[in-house]
Amino acid sequence: MHRPHLSRRTVLGAAGLTAAPALLAACGGSGTDAADEPQSGGTLRAAFAGGGADEVLDPHRVNLFADAARAKAVFDKLADLGADMAAVPRLAESWTADAALTVWTVKLREAVFHDGGPVRAADVLYSYRRIADPEDTFRARQDLAPIDLDASTAVDDRTVEFVLRHPLAEFPSVLAAFGAYIVPEGAADFTAPVGSGPFTFAAFEPGRSFAADRFDDYWDGPALLDRVEIVVADEESARINALLGGQVEYAHDLSATTARANEGNDAIALVASPGSNMLGFAMKTDRAPFDDPRVRQAMFLLCDREQLVESVLSGRGLVGNDLFGLGFEHYADGIAQRERDVEAAKALLAEAGAADLGIVLDTADVGSGFTEAAQIFAEQLREGGLGVEISERNADTYWSEVLTEGQIASYRSGAMPIASHISQRLLTDSPTNVTQWHDAAFDDLYLQLQSTADETERQGLYDELQQRLHDEGGYLVWGFADWIVGTARNVRGVEQAPANTLDWARFDKVWIA
Repeated sequence: MHRPHLSRRTVLGAAGLTAAPALLAACGGSGTDAADEPQSGGTLRAAFAGGGADEVLDPHRVNLFADAARAKAVFDKLADLGADMAAVPRLAESWTADAALTVWTVKLREAVFHDGGPVRAADVLYSYRRIADPEDTFRARQDLAPIDLDASTAVDDRTVEFVLRHPLAEFPSVLAAFGAYIVPEGAADFTAPVGSGPFTFAAFEPGRSFAADRFDDYWDGPALLDRVEIVVADEESARINALLGGQVEYAHDLSATTARANEGNDAIALVASPGSNMLGFAMKTDRAPFDDPRVRQAMFLLCDREQLVESVLSGRGLVGNDLFGLGFEHYADGIAQRERDVEAAKALLAEAGAADLGIVLDTADVGSGFTEAAQIFAEQLREGGLGVEISERNADTYWSEVLTEGQIASYRSGAMPIASHISQRLLTDSPTNVTQWHDAAFDDLYLQLQSTADETERQGLYDELQQRLHDEGGYLVWGFADWIVGTARNVRGVEQAPANTLDWARFDKVWIA
């Protein structure tokens, strides 16, 4: 029997943690009142942290939350993720597999692009083949790797037959992969993109602003808003001040400290999704000093996770165990919680010849609590005898820089299936392998996992992979924060949802009262 995964609600209950009352009051939608009726019209201005002048509208190149929010407004995927990380049909009306789990047939719903053309099987295959181009580094390429796109065909305009390279029981999650958006066949220039999403492109200034207007022929019903505008505000203080000052109606990614400070503020509403934002540090496993697993293990042992959760998250979070996906399906909850042990860490450092090691810890003000967590962690490391220099990198270029540069960096992640986390970040050729974890045996074990139809055996392989990462991986995961957004009081329909899931940044369901 497959071991059931813990839901976030179960994890929160087991830990004795709850969201604050002011946040819980908003869980059904910001400022929601039973008497409210959805209204059409108006413009929603939303503030997100951005990626500077290098931002693009190519939906296959999404990386930041602002990228994903823009792509979600204009484009659609075949499926998206529910709050439990299960695939939910979107452009795909249904999917069925053959007995061997090697051929999956996907039926498309009736939908049209913004130029009036129908969404066809040919568009799906073109989009996936573009993402899978080995000459490029599209984010979802590794997720699509199980598909033999040369052998896959369009049975008719609304039916795609996907031929897989090996059996894959979790294929629907592939359709929901981050960045796996469907574009019109032949699309290559995205300066004025055409998608099939709820909003049509209107304007874009990289690093500053984006605007899109309601698409009346959207398959899921027209949006209530006339327009959505996304403005860039890298610093959290700028986002909350813009919300408080009336410059925007939606502020993305707020800290627990900000939430606590504004609990009694009648001018705004707060919406929190408990424990859905992973926080940690990423160590480069391919270079000194973290190419020695003993040094990585010492870092694990020097981390005081409880202090970080209490200080950085104001106690509004869950303690991490150096693994992604707490509470999600396939999480290895049987691995014992790692505890701080300064003396054991010192012994490992001495054994590795690194007792007086000096390291540079990269961080930037690109996420709630990033710099504060880096400062606290640096002090914890100094207690173990390490010398730590904190390097404040440019917020606009932080994520592209730390992908390949440095030794250790502040890191975070929104929600995604654990399989996607592995395929996008932990395989030798993963496009966002920030820890530079390169292990052929690990790659092979993941391939075996994908091909395993039996759920119990597959969970055992998930556990084995996660045990490897817990023992000697490059991700030090200290906690899971509530995902918090703020809205003006007259904004309705903003749902409690983990980042990167279906109901996150779903502006087509939002209205202004």
